[in-house]
Amino acid sequence: MTSSQTWTAPTPAPAPDGPLVGDDRPILEAFLAWQRATLLTICAGLTGEQLALRAVRPSTLSLLGLVRHMAKVERVWFRERVAGELLDPMYDPAHGKDADFTDVDASEAEEAFARLREECRLADLAAQARSFDDTFALRGEVYSLRLVYVHMIAEYARHNGHADLLRERIDGVTGA
Repeated sequence: MTSSQTWTAPTPAPAPDGPLVGDDRPILEAFLAWQRATLLTICAGLTGEQLALRAVRPSTLSLLGLVRHMAKVERVWFRERVAGELLDPMYDPAHGKDADFTDVDASEAEEAFARLREECRLADLAAQARSFDDTFALRGEVYSLRLVYVHMIAEYARHNGHADLLRERIDGVTGA
């Protein structure tokens, strides 16, 4: 692992354009890929220290926290809920349910980015053999894989808005 001062978040490859018409699956997969790449693009070029900077007190929001949070969300929705995998929590439960935001360490930024990329890869694998109409139950409600994609796109879109503001506060960069 490199120092949080020397490692910088890499610029991801641009997400390929997806179809604008046709079946749901290729459209939603492309939009999710674009949202994933957007978060990584917003973070590109920042050090671990910069990524760990908090927005404003008392908020615990940071770019590193958002990266950690989205890794957790990818894992929970696709691997645990859609695929039914039994996995240990990603972050220490003793630190609370929001440890992905509150327990950030700049020296772990590189690892957090690798974890997000891996969770996205594993999420795609969990979904690829399933139909968008496949369902699972959660707290007495039935969800489809299609709904999970819509939820994930919305989750990224919301947090990418946060990320834009955080990035602008760090170094003035906008429109990443």
